[in-house]
Amino acid sequence: MLKKFFTSSFLLLVLSTAVYGANVTKEQCEAKDGSFIYAGNECIEYKAYGGEDSETITVIVHGTWDLGTNTLGRYAPFAETMNMITDLTTIAVALPGYSDSSTNNLKPLASKEVKNLAAKKEYVEFLGSLIESLKKKYNAQNVNFIGHSAGAMMGATLIGLKPDLIQNIALAGGRYDIHKESDDKDLISMVDVLDNISKDTKILFIYGTEDKISKPEVTTSFYEIAKKKGLNAKIVKVEGAAHLDLDMTDTATEATVEMFEEE
Repeated sequence: MLKKFFTSSFLLLVLSTAVYGANVTKEQCEAKDGSFIYAGNECIEYKAYGGEDSETITVIVHGTWDLGTNTLGRYAPFAETMNMITDLTTIAVALPGYSDSSTNNLKPLASKEVKNLAAKKEYVEFLGSLIESLKKKYNAQNVNFIGHSAGAMMGATLIGLKPDLIQNIALAGGRYDIHKESDDKDLISMVDVLDNISKDTKILFIYGTEDKISKPEVTTSFYEIAKKKGLNAKIVKVEGAAHLDLDMTDTATEATVEMFEEE
């Protein structure tokens, strides 16, 4: 049923009418129609579905899409589904340059001007500021995180930079050692912050057997590193799954919900 649901939701994916590169002030952001939050000097559009349990919020972060893509058209239905399953307030966010989010300081992940944006410390720190702002807005004590691709990569780094911010994190099709891909010394990824990650943080690594973008061995090999470091990590294989929608597959969803519900 979930597969059919997400296949149909793909039809909702349309290009945003927002002007790429537009700057938005805090005052303009707060005056916008719809759901927006000003965080990290960016005006971020999001879609939230309220749950009975206000103590914990789940934040869903997408990966790299073509410039100007309305990522909320794809991820809002997923957030709604996760909300219905868990009854937790669930929030899908659109990163800078996607949907109607600003690009005041940060370029979209798909920018042709700067490579490996998801491995830039300033971008990961921005994501931390965004989650902190959402946590404050919803008066939450705990945060669940679901990240796909670049979103997973940033989330994985974030739990090392801010060890107390996220309690449960599902990482689907991410990359965790950017130094295997680039010689740029200014980049950062999970491998650089492993020693800072709390042993209490529950980490779920998810990979698809047919993923050609983040190949299975990227996740399986790093999972072994995480376990040797004593991290509270589990791994899930999604048979036959490619990179696209890996986080939304039945297997990934069930494992993610199970992690959220563990005491």
